[in-house]
Amino acid sequence: MEDSISWEEAVRWYRRQPGNETSVRANYFDLPVLPAARRFAESEEFFEMARILGPGKGRRVLDLGAGHGVTSYALAADGWQVVALEPDPSKEVGYGAIEEWQRETNLPVSIIENPTVPFPLPDASMDAVVARQVLHHLPDLREGMRELARVLKPGGMILTTRDHIADDEEQLRQFLAGHPLQHLYGGENAHPLGEYLASFCEAGLELVEVWGPLENILNFYPGTEEARRREVKRLVGMKAGLLQKLRLKLPSVHRRALREVTWKDHSPGRIYSILARKPRSPQPVDALHAAAAAWLPPRRRSKRTP
Repeated sequence: MEDSISWEEAVRWYRRQPGNETSVRANYFDLPVLPAARRFAESEEFFEMARILGPGKGRRVLDLGAGHGVTSYALAADGWQVVALEPDPSKEVGYGAIEEWQRETNLPVSIIENPTVPFPLPDASMDAVVARQVLHHLPDLREGMRELARVLKPGGMILTTRDHIADDEEQLRQFLAGHPLQHLYGGENAHPLGEYLASFCEAGLELVEVWGPLENILNFYPGTEEARRREVKRLVGMKAGLLQKLRLKLPSVHRRALREVTWKDHSPGRIYSILARKPRSPQPVDALHAAAAAWLPPRRRSKRTP
């Protein structure tokens, strides 16, 4: 967009709009940044992130596209040694904000200010990688995933959260048209789920979990876990008879039913999160693709993800 403004200016505009106060807080756009970061560290979203990754205990984690550092803050406060990759120097939405709250907290966060590819990090130097709301912004999804796999230690986990899905160009158009900030800074994007999964496989990463919009609080936040479970119960049991409702109490049956609900959701820009592992010994890419196909709706499966 020729007349687009910066991300910082777009967020400032959003803060000024009447009626946006709740959304500003839900997106951690409020100032000062440190209280917002502390609020994220106490959120159900981060509690789930911490459950998945396990305790930090001095392990090293890469926070890709760290922004103003709410995720970096929460991880560092949870015992991780954090490396924050963020190109924006803004003191409101970029690494300038991290520098400011780090001086006050003295948490173990180092900043890479110009994260060009290849990243200035050694091979196998990270115990984990976290990318919150980032993959859909990468200029080259496959190249970015190869770099993340390179810096990850064998056996290490990569958790990517809250990425937008668009099944085709029409869904992408609808998503972009409805995004409240796209018309200002022009930086939004979305990919088909198969594109995300293929980028993991081609980087040599083994998929562990793929969560759709209602399958994990990571995607449902700022809604509560209690509200998520109520909505799941409503949708999964909506057309179930008495016998089926009894069967739905079985975890495996309930999970399958929720997955089927997820596959029927084609809303433009819907949110997914992905957990993957770097195998301790390299795996054949075709085998990784074949395993990844299980996460796609049956009508879109093939021996190889797109």
